[in-house]
Amino acid sequence: MRVCISCRETYDRNYLIKITKDNNQGIMLQKGMGRSAYICKSKKCYSDSKIIKKLQKALKTSLEPEFIDIFEKEITSYNDNHNKGI
Repeated sequence: MRVCISCRETYDRNYLIKITKDNNQGIMLQKGMGRSAYICKSKKCYSDSKIIKKLQKALKTSLEPEFIDIFEKEITSYNDNHNKGI
C-alpha cells in the first residue's frame, strides 16, 4: 500500500503510477530502486496542474524538461488507453 502524492489516499501499488529517482539511472517511470513517488490512476490526480511541483518535492530533485515531456506523454497514453477500456 502506498500514498498518492496528489490526493493523499492510500492504494495498492497496482493502482499507482510509480516515479523513481534512481541514483545511477536518473528519473524513471514504473521501475527502478530509490526514492519513489506514487500517483494514483485517477484523472483528477495525474492531470493535476501542480503534479510536477509535487513530484519534485517528493523526489527531492528538480525534473528535467525531457522527463516532463516523457511523463506527459505517458500520462496521455495512459489516459487514452484507460478511456478505451484497456
